[in-house]
Amino acid sequence: MSRSLEDLAELCESVGSVSGRKRKVNLLADFLKALDREEVGPSIMLLLGRPLPETSSSKLDVGYTMVEKVREGKQSTLFDEPIMITDVMPILQRMAEASGPGSRRIKEDLLRNLFGRLSPRGGEFLRRSLYGEMRIGASEGVILEAIAEASGHDIEEVRSANMLLGDVGRLAEMALDGEDISVGARLFVPIRPMLAESVQSIGEALDIMGKAALEFKLDGMRVQVHREGDEVRFYSRRLTEVTESIPELVDEIRQLPSRRFVAEGEVVAFKDKPLPFQDLMRRMRRVKGIEEASKIVPLRLFLFDLLVSEEGEMMGLTYRERFDMLKRMVPDEMLVPRMITSDVERGEEFLRRSLEEGHEGIMAKDLDGPYTMGKRGRKWLKIKRSHTLDLVIVAAEWGHGRRRGWLSDYYLAAIDGEGYTIVGKTFKGLTDEEFKWMTDRLLELRSEEEDRVVRVLPRVVVEVAFDDVQTSPRYPSGMALRFARIKAIREDKDPSEADHLESVRRLHEAQFETKGRIERDC
Repeated sequence: MSRSLEDLAELCESVGSVSGRKRKVNLLADFLKALDREEVGPSIMLLLGRPLPETSSSKLDVGYTMVEKVREGKQSTLFDEPIMITDVMPILQRMAEASGPGSRRIKEDLLRNLFGRLSPRGGEFLRRSLYGEMRIGASEGVILEAIAEASGHDIEEVRSANMLLGDVGRLAEMALDGEDISVGARLFVPIRPMLAESVQSIGEALDIMGKAALEFKLDGMRVQVHREGDEVRFYSRRLTEVTESIPELVDEIRQLPSRRFVAEGEVVAFKDKPLPFQDLMRRMRRVKGIEEASKIVPLRLFLFDLLVSEEGEMMGLTYRERFDMLKRMVPDEMLVPRMITSDVERGEEFLRRSLEEGHEGIMAKDLDGPYTMGKRGRKWLKIKRSHTLDLVIVAAEWGHGRRRGWLSDYYLAAIDGEGYTIVGKTFKGLTDEEFKWMTDRLLELRSEEEDRVVRVLPRVVVEVAFDDVQTSPRYPSGMALRFARIKAIREDKDPSEADHLESVRRLHEAQFETKGRIERDC
């Protein structure tokens, strides 16, 4: 029997009302097993609050103001046929494809029709899904467990397939239909990148790894390069295609003798020496006049890993083996500067060299480590010049004085379980142009407003520099960043790539290796 969006809203309510991961998984699995094949993918995406697949370059551009406007002005048409799960995605796709003059009116009309055919419960479900704020305890991990239970597949097989397919809705359809999901890496389907943890020093990194490969940590945009024959595509770490923004690098890849591979690297704005990350992002936003922009902000590509070669998939090999093969494929000037050592003094000298040449710091990589897709771990470690964290803005305050009219006091949060916990606040680091951009962006993401505080959906990632992490009763985390300032707006990073609260705690605890601790308030 076909299911309606109201049925999905009822499921969402049930999942949100029960405690315990296993009970949530059971409810979701039972629902999935009862669906027709064409309903599975859309149901998964709506439950995750991702109306469009991660790899889609389309955007809904549906903000708080538009949604609240159509909800307030809707005319109830509940006597019409109920809207079915399979009806929703084509409507959302039409909204994403609407552009140019009149596109806002088209989006509003489509939204009004959707909300008008839903009960208050169904409308609230749709609103939360469009915002990506489900808050029912059904994270991607829970959804993947439900797919495994409903289909009879092993959970590790499901997780691995999810890293390679780039479309959890498609994965669910395949799994529940009995298809083989033991897929390998595929050309032009981006792979979720391996992530690194932060450490404080070269010594700490080498204590963990012993002998390690040290690489310059470049202040650029991480990319995945796919090539088959003359077809070359670049993908960001958020899995979206960015090929059209960097035609000069496409030409460079086409000059290489290897005709089939997937490699990882960093695109850096470079003019005699590295340019600031903001210059790179301004260049990447350009959709017109790219040839002219390339003269003003030239780009360089540095590669550091090989995931697929003409011989097949490389991710199960050690880092040492992958890099050796990459080195045979590309010229030295296209490789990230690198050394192998177990000596702290030599590592410190390499770090100084990286900083003197205008880079961020260094990466330390376990020579025997495989490539673990989408996971953060201690096989890759990053050491920077100053303390930095990637955090998500969850609220902002209207500014005073010369910042009046801008959202300029930002609440910074780290990942904490399935949500985010605030660890600090700052108004420092942005230019006037960036304050204006940030205000416009956060207003699009507004979820509620009270007095001077605007709460927003957790979508914007910022790289935050700070002096240390203090004990503080001001925030639920019990910690606060001291002298926090925004170093860069990281449009290339997904909120799921932000640092975890545990990383902030480790930084907080590290200071007591050299400082005393008061065990009670005084």
